[in-house]
Amino acid sequence: MAEKAKVSEKENPMRAIKIEKLVINIGMGGPGERLEQAKIILERLAEKKPVYRKTSKRSTFNVAKGRNIGVIATLRDDAAENMLKRLILAKEGKLAKKSFSGRTFSFGIPEYLDIPGIEYDPKIGILGMDICVTLKRPGIKKGLKIGKNHQITSDEARKFISKTFEVGLI
Repeated sequence: MAEKAKVSEKENPMRAIKIEKLVINIGMGGPGERLEQAKIILERLAEKKPVYRKTSKRSTFNVAKGRNIGVIATLRDDAAENMLKRLILAKEGKLAKKSFSGRTFSFGIPEYLDIPGIEYDPKIGILGMDICVTLKRPGIKKGLKIGKNHQITSDEARKFISKTFEVGLI
């Protein structure tokens, strides 16, 4: 029985990988002034209105159900790609190999000051954030089951990110 030969992206454009979305999350653990400051930073960074994240259980971090505990902003297309370039510069062009899990990878930025183009605001102080990037291949509709040969592996995601964004993997 002959094995299927792996088809390169040059031969088949449906094997190409691109960024589906980039999500920036700042979790504060509760409502208040710090959460509003996190919203301001995220608005400046993403250049769009962030969305509040609410507690879903009866008591999360000792905060009652339905209260705001964080803010997120989702970027897609060119905005996601441009933002990822800036965020990778904040990580000095290096990401951990263990950050990759199939078609997603995540990393954190301890201080928003590290991101190029953002200035320190003494009223806000220092805040960190989590970044999660989801990759996709062309032709995949949301909610459809993806065949095993068309799924993005962690190795493929690492190669794509290191080639496209010149990232060193540690």
